[in-house]
Amino acid sequence: MSSPIFEKSLPSSANIHQHRLSNGLTVLIRENFANPSVVFDASFRAGGIFNQRKQAGLANFVSRSLMRGTQHYSFEQINEKIETIGASLGTSSGLHFAGFSGKCLAEDLEGLLALSAEVIRRPTFPDEQVELLRREALTGLARRAHNTQAIAALNADELLFGQEHPYGFSGSGYPETISAMTRQDLQNFHARHYAPQGCVLVIVGAIAHQQAVAWAEQFFGDWENPSAPEIVLPADVAPPAQVVRKFYPIPGKTQSDIIINFLGPRRSAPDFQAARLANSVLGQFGMMGRVGDIIRIKQGLAYYVYSSLTARFGQGDWSIGAGVNPKNVEKAIESALHEVRRMTTELITEQELADNKSYFMGSLPLQLETNEGVCGSISNLFVYQLGFDYLLNLPNLLNQITREEVLSAAQKYLTPEHCVITIAGSE
Repeated sequence: MSSPIFEKSLPSSANIHQHRLSNGLTVLIRENFANPSVVFDASFRAGGIFNQRKQAGLANFVSRSLMRGTQHYSFEQINEKIETIGASLGTSSGLHFAGFSGKCLAEDLEGLLALSAEVIRRPTFPDEQVELLRREALTGLARRAHNTQAIAALNADELLFGQEHPYGFSGSGYPETISAMTRQDLQNFHARHYAPQGCVLVIVGAIAHQQAVAWAEQFFGDWENPSAPEIVLPADVAPPAQVVRKFYPIPGKTQSDIIINFLGPRRSAPDFQAARLANSVLGQFGMMGRVGDIIRIKQGLAYYVYSSLTARFGQGDWSIGAGVNPKNVEKAIESALHEVRRMTTELITEQELADNKSYFMGSLPLQLETNEGVCGSISNLFVYQLGFDYLLNLPNLLNQITREEVLSAAQKYLTPEHCVITIAGSE
């Protein structure tokens, strides 16, 4: 991974072209003429963090509505234009950002960027399409109510962060919030939050950076929305004073799902990579790390088990999830917490440290072998302010992490006496 050839292929300050439009939109281009396609990805400050619980799901609803009709094109015409050139275009919404992404041949990029600008800047939210999307969303939420894994995870976040905290309620909303949303709500959110300032548009592929910048200027340069607010992170929450445990009955299920949830690091935390290594050892590497080896393979208690570290601008969460036979719930929880205590009281082995570092470094080239992977990586580098040479420096950063630092990160965040445990399934 440290070879000069590989380092030259990494996205870095040496090959990422950066241009900032006068309205605050940043354009990042990575040329790659070895591939005839071009991919692009844009992020706006229009995510679910701007919603209150009473309008949970609004940002997501807006994002899903953008391609359903614009000032110049109907839903059918938008899709016909995309399909005619064999391209793809979609919109998305997350916790902090909303965005759009697409892929096409280089010769079709101008037209697809023009259509993207139309979709993002001039949606009309047709009544019939809004109602269709509402029905689809309500159907999805009805299915979610019978999904043991989804219900356990949803309520774990709510108990950890609180019902009114933006990290604690559902970005997809609830039946009562989706049912109450109006077309005017969608229009108001779009008018207030979709704006160029703070936005990043990443373009990767067979396109000269000068041409990409010219098209960005042409389609987005006159876009203005000076009153759009910046992201304000919610206040940090304290860990639970004691173990908070709750069961959510879903009649008729033959499987119970467990989530054990802890507060985790911010993405910007100095110990993030040490925590990431600890998480890999605990429940990712190989057959889902230690919890996979003990709980699933040796004890046979779970259909699946894993640990997951979610990093954000604000506090993250670090969770262990498992799907089990209802009669094995208590044993699985006990075993999972036993492995957590091992992580916080014992140094991982030298072999575990070496194997997981090797896995992280070896998987990076695979993540960057496509234009899509490079585009997503550049977007993350910019959004999280990691610096364009972060990937070049990552091997050294990982190599310097010690077993003691991994232990310290685990002790800081994995607190068995201050966690949330949710179980969803049959009684």
